[in-house]
Amino acid sequence: MMQSGQGAPTLEMVAARAGVSRATVSRVVNGSPKVTAEVVAVVNEAIAALDYVPNRAARSLASRRTQVIALVVPESTARVFSDPFFASVVQGVALELAETDYTLNLLIASEANSEKTRRYLLGGNVDGALVVSHHSGDHSYTRLGQELPIVFGGRPMGADVVDSTYVDVDNVEGARTAARHLIEAGRTRIATIAGRQDMPGGVDRLAGWRAELELADLPHDLVEVGDFSPADGAAAMRRLLARGVPIDGLFAANDQMAAGAYSVIREAGLTIPGDIAVVGYDDDRYGETAAPPLTTIAQSPVDLGAEMARVLVRRLAGEPVERVTMMPTRLVPRASV
Repeated sequence: MMQSGQGAPTLEMVAARAGVSRATVSRVVNGSPKVTAEVVAVVNEAIAALDYVPNRAARSLASRRTQVIALVVPESTARVFSDPFFASVVQGVALELAETDYTLNLLIASEANSEKTRRYLLGGNVDGALVVSHHSGDHSYTRLGQELPIVFGGRPMGADVVDSTYVDVDNVEGARTAARHLIEAGRTRIATIAGRQDMPGGVDRLAGWRAELELADLPHDLVEVGDFSPADGAAAMRRLLARGVPIDGLFAANDQMAAGAYSVIREAGLTIPGDIAVVGYDDDRYGETAAPPLTTIAQSPVDLGAEMARVLVRRLAGEPVERVTMMPTRLVPRASV
């Protein structure tokens, strides 16, 4: 260990103690594969003996790497901190990056200030970015992929994103599973509260629901769209009931909208699942605490975030990665069907 008064140990001091060149110590510190295991062991012993800490700023200047990854969420601050989905994605990203040298920066950005976010991302502040919950209008983020390594959480929308790298949940198959479960329970007039149609999850879950009903030769005209919130789920359910046509099943594109629909179904004097069987999507706290407990399609936002981070770190290391990674879903049957 260094004695007090000698100052912080330097790269040169480590090289002298290990009996190697300064360049060799630099290669070991930066993880170069061009150094033998024996030399790595000697250098690491000298680093430990001197309590040497590499200068991250100097390394960044030399390598043009910041060791920082940005997680960009193009949503309002209120939405980010109230929706359990985002907290779980952040948790997954953070857990995965904890095993690396990368630091995570969370950027909450809307289209109103996307140019500010773009300048930050391209200003040499980060090595790459993860973008989650992007909308079809968020073209500034999809175009960024041509200038900065980016991994999207969810399938990007638009004609200019054919080469984008993304991790997604199989939302089409998840919605088909939900509709199939209602059909197998004997429901024949199945409505849906679809998610926003400027977001891939909303589009794909509606497509999956419709495809399964078409396969069963059942009507698929009972559609209302919400913004994934409980309030919008309630409003959409009111619109469905106001049509005055029979409904005996409901697929809501997330558990929050299903929770909103629950209250309206009860207000109308109807029972769950006696009159209307309900299936949600996400398997979050809204579904777990609903009464009766909500049948839902489970996805894992924690796993989604972790896989996004894993893919980006591999890209930054120059390793080959799949352009598209699909995560599975599963049915969680409960008392609402």
